Amino acid sequence: MATDSDDNETAKGNSSFDEIIGHIEDLLMEHEFQSIQQRFLDTYWSTFEPMDENKLIYTEIFNDYNKTIENYLNKNLKELVPNFSMDDFTNELQKKQPQLDGEVFEVLATFTDFLAFKELILDYRAVQEGKVQDLSNSIVVKSLCN
Repeated sequence: MATDSDDNETAKGNSSFDEIIGHIEDLLMEHEFQSIQQRFLDTYWSTFEPMDENKLIYTEIFNDYNKTIENYLNKNLKELVPNFSMDDFTNELQKKQPQLDGEVFEVLATFTDFLAFKELILDYRAVQEGKVQDLSNSIVVKSLCN
C-alpha cells in the first residue's frame, strides 16, 4: 500500500518532491539565477509586444530561456540531490500542478509554460516603459541558509 511519502519520492532518488522544491527555492534566490533571469529580461523585453498574436521569435526566446534555466537547475540539483533526474522531477511536477501554489511554482511555470513566460516579460516591459511602478528596489529577499 502506497503512503503519502511514497507519492513524494522521485523515481530514481530518495529525495522527496518537497525537499527538491526546497532546494529550488534556495537556488532561485542565488545571484547566479537572478543574473540569468535578468539577462533575459533586459535583452528581450522590447521584443515582446502586449498583443494576443505571438511571433515565431517568442518561441525561440522561450526555448532558449527554458534550456538555460533547466540546465542551471539540473546542474545544481545534481550536486545537492543524489541521483536527481530532471525528467522524473518534471513528471512529478506535472502530476501535482493543479494543487501547487506559491511563488516558487510561479517561477517554475515561467520556464515550463510559454504564457507565464510571456507575462513575465510583458510585466517587465511595463515597468521599463514606466507604465507600472518598479517596487523591486524596495523589497529585500534574503536566504535563511548561509
